[in-house]
Amino acid sequence: MKDPVDHLVTMTNDIAHFFAVESDRARAADSVAQHLKQFWDPRMRRRILAHLAAGGAGLEPLAAAGVRRLAELDRVTAA
Repeated sequence: MKDPVDHLVTMTNDIAHFFAVESDRARAADSVAQHLKQFWDPRMRRRILAHLAAGGAGLEPLAAAGVRRLAELDRVTAA
């Protein structure tokens, strides 16, 4: 049986593909993070953050950068 986090990885990579046209990689990663923060349920965000913390298998570089940025945004919001 496929791990449900695989679907989240696929979706995150798809989101990153959309923002990959942005020439500024930091801005693209911010856009990925903002999309996840705005449109994903908190449980989904926690799962993708935990997946990244466990190594982030399958996340493409821009997707991983976006999830790292999401972690930073969550830390700022929680403070």
